[in-house]
Amino acid sequence: MSEPSPLRKRLWAEIDLNAAEHNFRVIRERLAPETKLCCVVKANAYGHGAVMLSRLYEELGAHWLAVSNIEEAIQLRRAGLSLPILILGYTDPHCAGLLAEHRVSQTVYSYDYAEELSLCAAEAGVTLPIHIKLDSGMGRIGFCCRHGKEDAQSISEAIAACRLPRLSPEGIFTHFAVADEGEEGIEPTKEQLAHFRDAIRTMEQAGISFALRHCANSAGILDFPEAQEGMDMVRAGIILYGVPPSDVLRFPADLRPVLSLHSVISMVKELQAGDTVSYGATFTAPRPMRVATVPVGYADGYRRENGALRSYMLVGGKRVPILGRVCMDQLMLDVTDLATVRRGDPVVVLGQMGESRVTADELARRNRTINYELFCNVGERVPRIYKRDGRTVAILDHLIPESPSQTEKRKDFL
Repeated sequence: MSEPSPLRKRLWAEIDLNAAEHNFRVIRERLAPETKLCCVVKANAYGHGAVMLSRLYEELGAHWLAVSNIEEAIQLRRAGLSLPILILGYTDPHCAGLLAEHRVSQTVYSYDYAEELSLCAAEAGVTLPIHIKLDSGMGRIGFCCRHGKEDAQSISEAIAACRLPRLSPEGIFTHFAVADEGEEGIEPTKEQLAHFRDAIRTMEQAGISFALRHCANSAGILDFPEAQEGMDMVRAGIILYGVPPSDVLRFPADLRPVLSLHSVISMVKELQAGDTVSYGATFTAPRPMRVATVPVGYADGYRRENGALRSYMLVGGKRVPILGRVCMDQLMLDVTDLATVRRGDPVVVLGQMGESRVTADELARRNRTINYELFCNVGERVPRIYKRDGRTVAILDHLIPESPSQTEKRKDFL
């Protein structure tokens, strides 16, 4: 496996495109042949690099891409992506012209928002494709449909939104709240699905039809195949990147982690008994120790709490714990029990070295969070090295990008 250039050999993420392709095909096998696959690439494809991963998904036959906001959509269009794009969240209605210019579909989740979007679209002289968002139990955004007949007024507003000028109803969707909760999530998810189906039926009876109906997220794809019945599309998110949405899924899949994090040892020093380590002197050496400094810190997205939690990294194929507090740009590891350690030796922050590994789920549990957050926290100053068959095929580096812009240069890297 080729290494990054010395210029980027501090902390870097390796993105395994073979693993990403494997995950895509595993997901595709879970779907009915006629079901469309929307790949969720918001938040920089969960930290993996939205442009590069979107190009891969487009090449593999994805039908849609989903993002959080209009900036993310414009980034993909400027990079040459041609797949339909859905914005899942808020866009200022005054961006109606930009939505049309970049051929982006917008989520509509309340009548007042739809009304303003309609007015702005008219002012811009454009017609916008929209996806109606129904709140079937998430309690976030959407026309409420979680109480059956009690939500008749809300569904009437959704119908009225679809009839506003300059808005073209293209899709309708909802989002499962507890589909990843194993057995405990079965009944609530089935209730959400039933409410969603009822609302669609009511709207169709009012003459509003949709080309795209979708509700299954990553957990829904794996654990609720019935969520495809009568629907047209699913939205795959975290499972594209090789980790499950939870560890209690009833029907887990053979997923392969796509992202790993790597660094090097920058210094090795000897401590005497009683010496302290890092800010606050929270660690005191109980005996003579050997300590390795690694140029990784919370500015890179490696959480400060990892020091107090005695999280570990991999050196020489062994797990070694962090000593003291994680600094902004550096941290210290206990390498006392390793026979030989020197400056420049490789460190695996997240991933596998020999028979040992640090998984995103392990690190997330230790930090009392979820794997999603760990990936999204990987900072922009961490270059992404894209690999296929062990060979580097592209590099995404926000600090020292290639010229012309690397996000637009390597369209043939697949």
